[in-house]
Amino acid sequence: MSLMARFQRWRAQRALRETRFGFLFEAPPADEWISIDCETSSLDPREAEILSIAAVPVRGNRILSSQTLRLILKPSRPIAAQSIPIHQLRQQDVASGLPVQEALGLLLHFIGSRPLIGYYLEFDLAVLNRQIKPWLGIKLPNPAIEVSGLYYDRKVTAYRPEVDLRLDSILANLNLPALPRHDPANDALLAAMIFLKLKHQHGSLDQRN
Repeated sequence: MSLMARFQRWRAQRALRETRFGFLFEAPPADEWISIDCETSSLDPREAEILSIAAVPVRGNRILSSQTLRLILKPSRPIAAQSIPIHQLRQQDVASGLPVQEALGLLLHFIGSRPLIGYYLEFDLAVLNRQIKPWLGIKLPNPAIEVSGLYYDRKVTAYRPEVDLRLDSILANLNLPALPRHDPANDALLAAMIFLKLKHQHGSLDQRN
């Protein structure tokens, strides 16, 4: 970790408003990651509400799917009818969901300080951090590993600068099975499979902030 990164992490730790979440800054367990995915009410991270979250532990070369965390959240506004065919969540499905802060507390205790894995993870982190920062005073400090970025780095060459980063294309190229989409547990599982396949092919992978 660079000197600047250490300084930024120190500043974030000092800005943390609730010391009970200090474990987020502890050294992560070796060879452990959390693959994460969110389903949201919108594709605009500035206004999207989180409807469901799934987090799948990865340890060494194993995906611990039996330990998957699944959370349903209750949004503050009615779900737009046009978005239901995408995320498959109706108003009655989220009516007994958790309040956002309670759900995020469970998520933070589950992920701890482990690096996060995801497919187009930037969007999910933007939505999560929009809720977390006003509450805790910080964004998630966990290292973030974008599997489409790892795949791009492995495939791009001077002779082939264009790389198809669609999820179906990545899965097909890596000979991985496709699962039904827009289920956060499935999407998190797919990201974990991509990560491990690339890790197996190319040895250890850097953790990216």
